[in-house]
Amino acid sequence: MTMRATISVWGLEGGIFLRERRSWRNTSPTANSLSFCDLFFNYNVRMFLRLARPLHLVLAALTYTLGASIADYLGYPFAARSFWLGLLGILCAQAAMSLLSEVFRLDVEPLLENETRAQRQSLRNNALYVSIALIGAITFIAFILYNNSLLQLAPFFFIVLSLVVLLVYSVPPFRFVNRGAGEFLLAVHLAYVIPFVSFTLQAGETHRFLALAIPLTFLAFAYFLVGNFQSFAQDQKLHRVTFLTRLGWERVVPMHHTLVLSAYLLFALSPLFGLSLSLIWPLFLTFPFALFQMYLLRAISLGAKPNWTLLHADALAVFGLTTYFLTLTFWLR
Repeated sequence: MTMRATISVWGLEGGIFLRERRSWRNTSPTANSLSFCDLFFNYNVRMFLRLARPLHLVLAALTYTLGASIADYLGYPFAARSFWLGLLGILCAQAAMSLLSEVFRLDVEPLLENETRAQRQSLRNNALYVSIALIGAITFIAFILYNNSLLQLAPFFFIVLSLVVLLVYSVPPFRFVNRGAGEFLLAVHLAYVIPFVSFTLQAGETHRFLALAIPLTFLAFAYFLVGNFQSFAQDQKLHRVTFLTRLGWERVVPMHHTLVLSAYLLFALSPLFGLSLSLIWPLFLTFPFALFQMYLLRAISLGAKPNWTLLHADALAVFGLTTYFLTLTFWLR
């Protein structure tokens, strides 16, 4: 959310609060209490939804479905209980990953615009409680899978790996999100770990076709790097360490291009892993968007006026549509 959008939300909330406050003069104490509780609850729900990064949850669901689609293509019977429980667990893990990174954010980095210390502490505490509940839910889901003989060694390993990535990404003393490696870990979790969790819950083992997760991770990493450019000046001002601020845009721009081109090169080499290009050719429909993404970023690095909305949408389309085309291909074949 941009600063302007944040201020608008605060202004809207302020207007609602003033209107509610005027209406209290003509209502009973019980109605006053209910109105305030409703307003407070709705505000906190919106804040938690924003901090949980719904777009990341959608991408997690998409990459999770990709893993299950590969298992279906290989002829493994669809295990509905494993699929839905695993999806719920992965969404819990991704949400906890986002919330915990906000809980342990540095004091110089505000969670909300013009927040008070009390508001910040309250939001942090609530986010921590929700994160603990989400991790507890993951543990409970794993127990249900184990108790029903649905959790074998391979999926157990990748579920544990997901939790490890979650913790080292967001929780001190590791907290790689503030050490310049957060974008990489986020890409690994979304594009690599999650498809493995989904596939192994269906198949009970890994398969060489999961090598497709490597170029997908490259595209996800490139997408998150693009997201850092708009906040680059603010990150430097707040001493926020991202991959971009650590290496500098002069190095990150060519690295971004290398990641994108390497991803499509690896897709083109997929016959080495037994995947025919006639099977996965739809993913190459996103290659023009990838070239356009590289062009936009290069133009910005040369001093052109940035169009952040177009750049972000294009980078999201490259990663999201590539994953979608792969998923659809495996399900339909």
